[in-house]
Amino acid sequence: MIGYVMLGTNDLEKAKAFYDALFQVTGAKRVFEVDTAVAWGRSMQEPSMAVTKPFDGQAASVGNGVMIALEMKDAAQVDAFYNKAIELGGTDEGKPGPRGDGFYGAYFRDLDGNKLSAFVMEGM
Repeated sequence: MIGYVMLGTNDLEKAKAFYDALFQVTGAKRVFEVDTAVAWGRSMQEPSMAVTKPFDGQAASVGNGVMIALEMKDAAQVDAFYNKAIELGGTDEGKPGPRGDGFYGAYFRDLDGNKLSAFVMEGM
């Protein structure tokens, strides 16, 4: 069971502004914050997603093949989440649409280049 996922950032202030605005689409809010990291979710008792400055003090980098998938309530929310990410400066990695067998998803990269997916399993 996933408790939380964490992505590295080289600009925590920009990352906080990006994710504060992006998570407004889902109603998620900041559930944890320290000087070097912030997490968003519904509560600390549910899974959350965080951004952090790397603990070792080195520059954050993107993992090749790493992607965080965030479940949405429906296809309209997938579309809204993706569109908001692009509006906030994220880059397209796959526009919203069906991907077979009831999976509807969209893919983008955040301001640090981390890859995310917004998805819903329709009719499941």
